[in-house]
Amino acid sequence: MTPTEHNILHPDTPVLIAGPTASGKSALALAIARAQGGVIVNADALQFFDGWRILTARPDDADLAQAPHALYGHVPFDAPYSVGHWLRDVTPYLGGPARPIIVGGTGLNFNALTRGLAQIPPTPATIRAQANDIPLPALLADLDPVTADRIDPQNRMRVQRAWEVQRATGQTLAAWQDATPPPLLPADKALCITLDAPKDWLNDRIARRFDQMLDMGALAEAAAMLPHWNPDYLSSKAIGAPELIAHLQGDMTLAQAREAAIIASRQYAKRQRTWFRARHRDWQHIPADAPDLCATLRFTDRPAD
Repeated sequence: MTPTEHNILHPDTPVLIAGPTASGKSALALAIARAQGGVIVNADALQFFDGWRILTARPDDADLAQAPHALYGHVPFDAPYSVGHWLRDVTPYLGGPARPIIVGGTGLNFNALTRGLAQIPPTPATIRAQANDIPLPALLADLDPVTADRIDPQNRMRVQRAWEVQRATGQTLAAWQDATPPPLLPADKALCITLDAPKDWLNDRIARRFDQMLDMGALAEAAAMLPHWNPDYLSSKAIGAPELIAHLQGDMTLAQAREAAIIASRQYAKRQRTWFRARHRDWQHIPADAPDLCATLRFTDRPAD
């Protein structure tokens, strides 16, 4: 892709960068911040939590020294954190003195930011406990067709959330979504970028990145978290965390844990690519394997009209 009128980047224009895991999103965000300024704001659901810095690929100290960063590791590892929490946390950065460069692989956060979020009441603990005991196929079978068509049928967390909303409120999740208030940042008020990553190219990067994580001390990180391990924590969904914990508990070798984590990461990347293809059709798509991602953008010092 060559620079066009669609990817001219003004210094005051918010930037949204989405894409699958290991596709180079954070590197592009940092390059934009260095070239033109701005604060890099996290939109990745797992990088919010403390405790798992290496396995979630949170920015290291060298990255933090090059540009302002926000909403990384600011939530305790044992705390709940939802899209609604993130929208409240990100709001001050949308009108702050530095333009936001919002980056992450969690499509729901970008969807809520640019399209709005339904104000659904909290789910009672009794209904959540009931849902926890229901197999995924049964949860999915209870959903209305419109809601079922909007979510990943293999993602238990999303399917269960839809079932809980329907049971708790008497309205389908789709009905709540259709009554959504205006978005905080409409897509036409930002430069919205999706990195498209070829499968083989990305699979190789995923394997190499996990090996780098092991070299950086991911196993020691898991050992430090072992006394606090609870698979029900949202932070425990960090890819590689269950596998390394299983190794530390004697349930698999390190080689087996490595292989399982890489497979899980590749499966997650596949789901992300599917999401972004379906929902980011009006975003600017840039090949993640381009020699120079910044060369696909044209920087200007002129403020946006």
